[in-house]
Order: sequence, then structure tokens, then C-alpha cells
Amino acid sequence: MIANGHVVGDGSWDLRVFVTDLQTERLIRVKGDVHIGGVMLRLVEDLEISMDWSDHALWWPEQNKWLARTRSTLDQCGVHADSLLYFTPMHKNLRVQLPDLRYFDMRVDFSIKTFSAVGHVCKELGIRHPEELSFCKPLEPNHLKYNYKDLPKKKPEQNGAQRNGNLAPDTNTFIANSSPVGSTGSLENSPFMCAPVTPTRGPAASTPVGTPGANTWGKNGYTIERNSSPFSANMSLNLDQLNGTLESTLASSPATPSSEAKRHLLRPKSLIEKARMNVSWLDSSLSIMEQGVREHDTLCLRFKFYVFYDLNPKYDAVRINQIYAQAKWQLLNEEIDCTEEEMLMFAALQLQVNLQAAQPPQQQFPSLESNGIPASSPIDDDIDAALNNLQTTLEGSSISTYSSDITSVPELKDQLRFLKPKRFTLKAYKKYWFTCRDLHLYMYKSRDDMVHHSHCVMSCNLKGCEVTPDVNISQNKYVIKLEVPSSEGMSEMYIRCDDETQYSRWMACCRLAAKGRSLADSSYETEKQMILDFLNLQRRAEEPAINPSTLDLQVEDFVAPKYLKKSRGKLTQRILEAHANVKKLSLVDAKMNYIKAWQLLPDYGITLFVVKFMDSKKEELLGVAYNRIMKMDINTGDHQKTWRYNTMKAWNINWEIKHMMVQFEEGNIVFSCLSADCKVVHEFIGGYIFLSTRSKDASQTLNEELFHKLTGGWS
Repeated sequence: MIANGHVVGDGSWDLRVFVTDLQTERLIRVKGDVHIGGVMLRLVEDLEISMDWSDHALWWPEQNKWLARTRSTLDQCGVHADSLLYFTPMHKNLRVQLPDLRYFDMRVDFSIKTFSAVGHVCKELGIRHPEELSFCKPLEPNHLKYNYKDLPKKKPEQNGAQRNGNLAPDTNTFIANSSPVGSTGSLENSPFMCAPVTPTRGPAASTPVGTPGANTWGKNGYTIERNSSPFSANMSLNLDQLNGTLESTLASSPATPSSEAKRHLLRPKSLIEKARMNVSWLDSSLSIMEQGVREHDTLCLRFKFYVFYDLNPKYDAVRINQIYAQAKWQLLNEEIDCTEEEMLMFAALQLQVNLQAAQPPQQQFPSLESNGIPASSPIDDDIDAALNNLQTTLEGSSISTYSSDITSVPELKDQLRFLKPKRFTLKAYKKYWFTCRDLHLYMYKSRDDMVHHSHCVMSCNLKGCEVTPDVNISQNKYVIKLEVPSSEGMSEMYIRCDDETQYSRWMACCRLAAKGRSLADSSYETEKQMILDFLNLQRRAEEPAINPSTLDLQVEDFVAPKYLKKSRGKLTQRILEAHANVKKLSLVDAKMNYIKAWQLLPDYGITLFVVKFMDSKKEELLGVAYNRIMKMDINTGDHQKTWRYNTMKAWNINWEIKHMMVQFEEGNIVFSCLSADCKVVHEFIGGYIFLSTRSKDASQTLNEELFHKLTGGWS
């Protein structure tokens, strides 16, 4: 029997496909064994419109997924007669905010995994090593007030928030509507949805409500928003026009961000709020479309993993500038703590960056290594670089000057002051003789005991300990706080040095020992010099190099709010005094010194999460760093237990109960994450493991499969 030109009873049915470009719906007669590519071919033939459809694919709104496997059949994909598919471009306009808070309108592939999409964006922007970055959604004040599961549902927009009964998509719930590859599928049962609810009929849900022209497509291009000279505000450039100046544009940023960017800045007031800020990271294993992001939405591009590989000023002008900008805003927004002296040093370096950036390139200072923290300078050519590497290889590791015999184990000896704090007891520092040898710290009452290694008062293994500086140069305070692993947790002790030279020796020694490196390691002298230079940058000069009356300095743009209690005149004077130490640095060197100083801060590179450990009812902090994870006090941030990645056996997630288990040589830990989805924690740990596999082989390509295997939550 034939009806309407079709054989009835042959198993075929009408598939509804909505073409977003044309805002029209078509019925395609299909069978379940028709593959996805065949559906698209029939649709294009039926449209009879001569245009390039190669960037289009089928999106299934109800299931919140792309039908990307063109050789799969409708039956294999689960598509039935009541399904509605969208035929829509894979590349869509996305508003991207860079670390320096500027906005760019970019064409981004919404159909590939976020990890790959970030790689393509970074390639267009000229940022090397895109594996260090990721997308995150813009935060709102509510995200700092509530834990992840307690976030109130976002209310619909008042202006036409509903169209045909369909809620506008909520792009700030941070929940994927599909499970990571290899999971049990528990994410599908989440009470929060990122993707819009799809109506049973009609094209109304094809674009976010209130988004004008969401289905109009222009040429590939950027819209650049700037608010200071030499660029005009809201300047829009086509990509073809911008390509010639892209690197110079991104390698330098406006002194202050746009008013819109300022309005959206959030300042966490506690450790819990700092932890809640990490709720916004996208899942790298899913496409951005699957995570509720729609065309013309805004995503933030940020450095996610704090291990910057092969940072070279010769090739990384854009990357250095964006890292510098992210570090600056972390400090100014109090996302990372520093002392007042350190804040003034950062302000001085920022001022030097601004002054150098305002100069024509030919008038900028040449690259200098003096008056700053040692940093990698641009190599004149590859031959010089190869010769330097050969020289280092031939010379081998440098042995500490404290041991002249090359066959003996290097040892550091000194008289220091020691304090082991006890609750409800006030104790003063006492002098002891210390020696550090083979990653162990030994304490003696007398010099003779130290020389003969007898009557040791205390000894501890520094490997795996937490080393925190407690320095105030103006008060001549040079203290090293050690938190050493013990059976009861972390045992706390303080060592006070007499001067900065002694402090630099012992701080470098303790930092290397914590990583399992001895005094014989070739990096000891570099670490020691870096600490000394970091302290020198914080010293106040006798007089500023710039007359304060000739400079209109807005101190709130240079100093975190908690240090703005002093008068503006006094703060300006102190910033200019600190600037005298860095006045000869070039633009790139000033940024590199800023980055190096940022990396020396105690809280640098520690991503926080609010968690609840198994068999514990109280909330605690989990800190994830590049080489370890830490259990921390939620109020003070004190370290209670540290686990190093080099002792880790496995890590995985129970998707049914949303618990994460990490197996170490010393035992297993199990916890649930309260401030973000457990997948975020899993991805941080797996991501750092992945980044540790990078080598200096220039021909090495990024192993995306390995990244997803380590971060995707596979069982």
C-alpha cells in the first residue's frame, strides 16, 4: 500500500530535522538502518539550496549529544520516530575572556571535546602548550556562597525567558548532562541540567532566548574590547586584518580592564570561597555544547595547571603576558595570599611592566638579568642553546661547597634557633646546632655533638614535608615553617635563621629535600640564588627613581584591598621605593620576574576543594598541587597530611555514590567533593600526572588519548 508517495508498512518513518540556518523543519523518510551520514545527505538534497554544508552536523537536544559518528545507524544511536534533531554548524561564535580579562569573539568547534577545542583556540591565539589551559564558566556571587550541590537553581530571565514553555539554557550550573567515557552513567541522573529542555515541536529552542542573531554567521574574526590607549574601546577586527598584529596585540594588555570585566570580578573572603571558585571548570572529555554552552555565551580561558613547560621569551611573548596577567589578578583579587612587603614588590614589577609597555619598542630597556630573579632569557639562536645544554651535560651536577670530597655526601651545618609549638604554651626560640644530610634533618645541643654525630636531640626525614616561608625583612625575621609527616599527621616546627644568606641556604635545602633531592642536586645553587633575589626585590630603596608628583598612580590597581588601609600618598611612596629595585628590567624580564616571584609564594599552584573524607562528618579542605595532594584545615589552611604522586598507585571514582578513591603506598583515601563535581578533582590529579610525562623532545606531539585516559574517570 502506498500513501503520500511512501510504502506503508515497510518499516520507514518520518524523522523531524530542524535546520538552524534556515529556521525551518523538514521531515525525512528513513529506516532504522540508515546511517547518520545518509540522513544528512538526504536532508541536503531535500533542501535544494546551493551552499557549503560541510561544517554542519546533527545535534540531538533531548539527549544533549552530537551524532558525530556518521557511519552509525539511527538504531545504533537510539534515534526513533518521536526524536527531533537539529542540523546545525559545528563551529559557532563564542565569547572568550582571556586571563588579562579582555574579551574576544571567536569561532570555536562546539562538537569536539573541550580539550581539543582549547587546543585549537590557543593555536589561533599563538599560545604554546595549550594542555596547561582550559575553559571555565563565568562565576557569579552565589557560587561563592554555596557548595556545589546546594547551589540554588538559576531563575529564568524576565525578558522572554520562556518561549513555547522552554526555559532558557542555564550555563552556570556546571553539570554535564552526560557521563564521562567509562563511567557508570550516574551523571545522567543529576538534578541539575546544563542543556535546555527541548520542546516537543517547533524551532524555538534552537538558540538561547534573548540572543539576537544566534543563527547568523559572519567571517572568522575577533571582536577585541580594550579600554586604554593605543586601542579604542570596543574595537572590532576581522581575523584576516588581525593576523598580522595578533601576537603584538596579545603580548601586551591594557593597564586596567574594561568596566564590564571589573563588574564580574569576584573576591573570595575565605578558604572555603577560594575552594568554591573551582566549581566552574568544564569537563575536558565532553564538548562545550554538551555542557550547556550555546552560541554567543561567554567562557573564560584560564591556565588550569600550574606547571609552565619550556617558558621561553623568544617564542612565548603571548603566553608570558597571559600568565603574568592571571598571576596579577590572582594577587589583586586576594585569591592567593602574600605579605605586605611582597605585595609592594609585585606592585613595583607591575609598574615597571606598565612603564615599559608605554614605551615604543626601540626605547624599551634591553633584556637584563640583573636586579631580578634569574629567569630563562631568550637564546640568540638554536646553536647557542645546544652548546649551553652540552656544557651542562659535560660539567654534570654541582656538589655543595659544604663538602669538598666528591665521594662524600654533601652536608649543610649551622647554628639555628628552633621552636616546636605546643598548645596553650608560650615558648621562645632556643639555639641548637643543625645538620642536613641525605634528606634528613638532625638537631644537636652542642657543636661537638654535631661534629661527631652523637647525642642527637631530634631527627626527621624531610622528604614529603611541607615547607612554608615566614619572612618579614623590615623586622629581620627569617623563619622556615616545617610540617613533617608523622603517624599522628603533620608535626609542626619552626626554624629561625639569623640573616637572609643563612635563610636562603636552609630554605633551598628544605625545599629540595621535600621533593626528594639532596644538596648534591644541580638545582641547589639556582634555588638558593632565586630565594636571595626574591628577598632583594622586597628591600626598600633609599629614594624612589621616579618623582611621585610626576606620576598619577591609582594604588587600587596595584595593591590588594586588604593593604589599602594606609594613605594613598604613603602607599605610592612605598611602591616607588620598591620600583627603584626593578627600574632597569625590560618589559619581558619584568613579567618573568613577576611570574617567578608568584611561583615562590607558599600558596602558589594549590587548587582547593571542600571535601568530606570517609568516616568523617566534618568538612575539610583538599589541596591539589602539581606533585602532591594535601588534607588541610578548612579554617586556617594548615597542612594535616600530605600524599605525594610518586607514591600513588591508582585513582578512580565511584560514579554511583560520587566518591573518589586514591590509592597510595601508605594506604587509601576516600572522599566526596562538596564544592565541585568529583570529576573536577579527578581531572586535576590526572592532568598533573599527564603533564609530568612531557619531555624535551621537540618532535613530541600532544598525546590526547593519554590525557583522556588519565582524566576521563575510566574505571
